[in-house]
Amino acid sequence: MQHIGIIVFPGFQVLDLAATTVFEFANLTLDEPHYKISLVSEEGGPIPSSGGFSVSTGPFDDTAFDTVLVVGNNFAEPVSPGLIKFVQDVAPRSRRIGSICSGAFILAEAGLLDGRRATTHWFHAREFQRTFPKVKMEEDRIFIIDGPVWTSAGMTSCIDLALALVEKDLGSEVTKSVAKKMVVYHRRAGGQSQYSALLELDAKSDRIQKSLAYARENLHKELSVEQLAEVAHLSPRQFSRAFQAETGQSPAKAIENLRVEAARLMIENGRIPIDTIARDVGFGDRERMRRAFLRAFGQPPRHMQRIARTEVIS
Repeated sequence: MQHIGIIVFPGFQVLDLAATTVFEFANLTLDEPHYKISLVSEEGGPIPSSGGFSVSTGPFDDTAFDTVLVVGNNFAEPVSPGLIKFVQDVAPRSRRIGSICSGAFILAEAGLLDGRRATTHWFHAREFQRTFPKVKMEEDRIFIIDGPVWTSAGMTSCIDLALALVEKDLGSEVTKSVAKKMVVYHRRAGGQSQYSALLELDAKSDRIQKSLAYARENLHKELSVEQLAEVAHLSPRQFSRAFQAETGQSPAKAIENLRVEAARLMIENGRIPIDTIARDVGFGDRERMRRAFLRAFGQPPRHMQRIARTEVIS
């Protein structure tokens, strides 16, 4: 039996515990339980959640866990040194360790993410990048696996992470059964983007906002850095620096994200041919759009189109 330890602390985001339901239903799907789940905290006892109610926990000790998951909180606030120390101690003796939402801050503080790819809730991603520059933050991912370290985005993505863990352990058929019983999509691909991150290009200056507005209205055009810089009344070099500083993305990456999002909406809202969509949103050809979709969503446009058509029929 695989023992899963879930680390909680005062004010943890209660939705993160939705991951436990995945393991619970995996057990119910099998002839005998495969997972044992323990909630642990620094002192043990009742720990208040973000919802105002408490959960019962055991204290940190030398229990051997197969998998350790660290939950997050709503505001990515610092946790106690004792919790960080426990994470540092438990990681080497566990097969894998992961974080949910802003729990990535805790793994990073413990030094477990240096040089690794990681993700977190899109709302906290910029702060994370500033605080932990040694971590390769990918803010538009549902979850990321880098060796024995797993990190997920915020809120319901904990379910995707847990389903991926179960699929790794028990295979896709068990995972599909669990997802069906939970009435959730089988599992969003880890590479799938957090849609909010694609749209929340939070430019602070009027110049960068103006260039983004121009880009959204002219996705069918080439949209070079030189063109956008001219709209912003900046030199290409000044524009690229300002754009990266304000949005956390390069101009090229942001334009690709806007095109991918526009294409996705067209796919979901109608029966427009893929070639037409690729041309209308500025990709030019279907192969270029396919590669962009794989980077953003982990799935090709055709797959998403089939899902959209199935949903319309059903």
